[in-house]
Amino acid sequence: MHKLLQEAEAASKRENALQFSIGDTVDVHCRILEGDKERIQHFTGVVIARRGSGTREMFTVRRIVAGEGVERTFPVHSPKIASLEVVRHGRTRRAKLFYLRERSGKATRLTERRRGKRDEVQE
Repeated sequence: MHKLLQEAEAASKRENALQFSIGDTVDVHCRILEGDKERIQHFTGVVIARRGSGTREMFTVRRIVAGEGVERTFPVHSPKIASLEVVRHGRTRRAKLFYLRERSGKATRLTERRRGKRDEVQE
């Protein structure tokens, strides 16, 4: 059963996998349909969670707009995502950064991850 599911999901997966991790500040380029026109909208924020596997994999991006926290969840393999740019790599020691929800201002900043041997192997 597991192999059948993998074969069925293989057709829906992206060819070029999105390379990012928790704590990274990313710029997600989303395709938005307005009537018969299509435009690209940017959503920039910190990746606070990543969950699921295969075609069901999702990630949550959090940003502050006018002093209010806004979170948006995207499917990793969605065709609605035109591209994803990593603006900066944040250093974290957790898999989920939900503690950022209670923080505000400068307390929400993450330290920048330095490029080391481990990062070069991942990319």
